[in-house]
Amino acid sequence: MIALIMAGGSGTRFWPLSRQNFPKQFINVQGSTSMLQKTVERLLPKICMHDIYVVTAANQVQLVKQQLPRLPEFNIITEPFGMNTAPCIALSVEYLKARYADGEVMLVLPADHVIRDVSAFLNSLIPAEREAKKGRLITFGIVPEYAATGYGYIEAGEEIAPQVLGVLRFKEKPDKATAEQFLKTGSFYWNSGMFCWSIGAIYDAFCKLLPEIPEITAKIADIWEVKGLDADISEQYAKMPRIPIDIGIMEKAEQRGVIPVNYGWSDVGSWKALADISITDRDGNHFSSSGTALEAKGNFVQSSKFTAIIGLDNVCVIETPDAILVCSKEKSEEVKKVVDMLKTKENSNLI
Repeated sequence: MIALIMAGGSGTRFWPLSRQNFPKQFINVQGSTSMLQKTVERLLPKICMHDIYVVTAANQVQLVKQQLPRLPEFNIITEPFGMNTAPCIALSVEYLKARYADGEVMLVLPADHVIRDVSAFLNSLIPAEREAKKGRLITFGIVPEYAATGYGYIEAGEEIAPQVLGVLRFKEKPDKATAEQFLKTGSFYWNSGMFCWSIGAIYDAFCKLLPEIPEITAKIADIWEVKGLDADISEQYAKMPRIPIDIGIMEKAEQRGVIPVNYGWSDVGSWKALADISITDRDGNHFSSSGTALEAKGNFVQSSKFTAIIGLDNVCVIETPDAILVCSKEKSEEVKKVVDMLKTKENSNLI
């Protein structure tokens, strides 16, 4: 098995800690290593370093090299700029086709997820690899812990192989009432955005379901062959449709399956999501450094300074040398609106 880690995101919902030149996946969100480094570490018992690949945006290549000095330089796949997961994966498949056989199994993971039970994660790769070798496109469905409205869902059908269920449909992020209904049925899982397939199977799926994409990647492969892997492919890559792999491929594919998993997963998509998996005191408050809370519960403070909170509940306070964010946990997903606003002003140093 080989692994492809997608590490080109901008992490705008983690502003002000996550910035354009140092986004979320490179930050030490929990512990002493970054999310990207943790993703690689959890793979190493199963996959050796020379079979781990990272696809990232051109402006983040040096960060990848700095954080993963043992990763061979050839194992960094460069997007000229971020598009979406379907173009990102298709570009990587074209890159890997020249090195591996069509039957090689390929695991695809985002770089910025938290998985607390690594043993359970590694065990879930066993049925995934088995079914991928049969030509199936496999995804991992997280057993939902609550009626989340920030995740997409997968509705599963009958068991089609040991530990693998059929996929009935993918559902975009629901409203609260719909999410609660999903939970009651017991057949819906959070869409983790993690996949497993053979190189040949996913390439065939692109040819069948998004044929314009392999046409573009074939032209990119010709450029690589003539001018080398450092050649400028931006003109061709810009023609890619900006579409997620879920919508472009997984929603339409016939040979697909979902493996239900429960290993302490979080996509850490917002400050609230990080607060939910952080250690707190008896009143549910978390201080990254030192602080105190008076008549205050459920607060999350990321600051190097002593911070006092009085009479506030469920608030996030994030401090960096040049910015401070204060928001309710429930509104933490809207932090990206601040980044969008800053882009329209002369505050480029803040994004």
